[in-house]
Amino acid sequence: MKIFMTGGTGFIGGYLTNYLLKEGYEITVLTRSAQRAEKAPEGEKKVSYVVGDPTRPGPWQQVVPGHKIILNLAGSSIFSRWTEDYKKEIRTSRIETTRRLVEALPPSQGEGETLLNASAIGYYGFTGEEELTEQAPAGSDFLATLCQEWEKEAMKAKDKGWRVVLMRFGLVLGKGGGLLSQLIPVFKKFLGGRLGRGEQWFSWIHLEDLAEAIIFLIKHPTIEGAVNLTSSHPVRQKELARALGRVLKRPSFFPLPAPILRIFLGELAAIVLHGQKVYPAILLAEGFTFRYPLIEDALAQIVKN
Repeated sequence: MKIFMTGGTGFIGGYLTNYLLKEGYEITVLTRSAQRAEKAPEGEKKVSYVVGDPTRPGPWQQVVPGHKIILNLAGSSIFSRWTEDYKKEIRTSRIETTRRLVEALPPSQGEGETLLNASAIGYYGFTGEEELTEQAPAGSDFLATLCQEWEKEAMKAKDKGWRVVLMRFGLVLGKGGGLLSQLIPVFKKFLGGRLGRGEQWFSWIHLEDLAEAIIFLIKHPTIEGAVNLTSSHPVRQKELARALGRVLKRPSFFPLPAPILRIFLGELAAIVLHGQKVYPAILLAEGFTFRYPLIEDALAQIVKN
């Protein structure tokens, strides 16, 4: 089966490309960089690269037909200070890419054509202790509004007869990127600890479970609409800090007060200071099994490797 992927060279996308290749899928990766395309694995017959800007119409759109699965992961990282200009970049990289992809989709031939579109649990806003399943309403802050617009663009693919799955990612834990790439160096310097009060919920997923969940969604054509991609066991942030300290054999009692986080991170600080308690209700109901449902097991595997 052939997959067309955007965002295939980033932290999540790069891992997924390799994972899907091992599972036997053929992949076309859209990249802005001709140099990256030239660095394709030597002798690898099942991955190809096409150069183009996913936020703009272009010849790359002519490559989209012929792929039954579209995996849209494109989007600038949210883990940078949110200036007004950067917020525009975050929005454009998601909304315009999705719009251009949907434009390029041919009408469905009834052969299981599927758009798997990234979104985020930021859709729900910040809700304190409320347990959030896919049925929870949307929030109203910047990320929640962004996710609503993003998902709205993806759902237009249904007008062409495509199945649409809105993958609401939790915070993804894995080697070489994401939140852990920021936390681990701090803990290794014996400066790790809770962020703010540490009571905020942390809804996370191991990168390997994320990859397995995406394959699960591909293989289960009756699943459509919003799906939470988070572990079945969310934890409070202080529990994450303690678990990471145990795994790294480092202390975890140096708190970083909320006012300091707001000074350094600005509006982005809300993500780590408020959090959300999200459950993957649909994945669990459909029989998906997590390889790393518990935070300490997940961290131990990542640190070990």
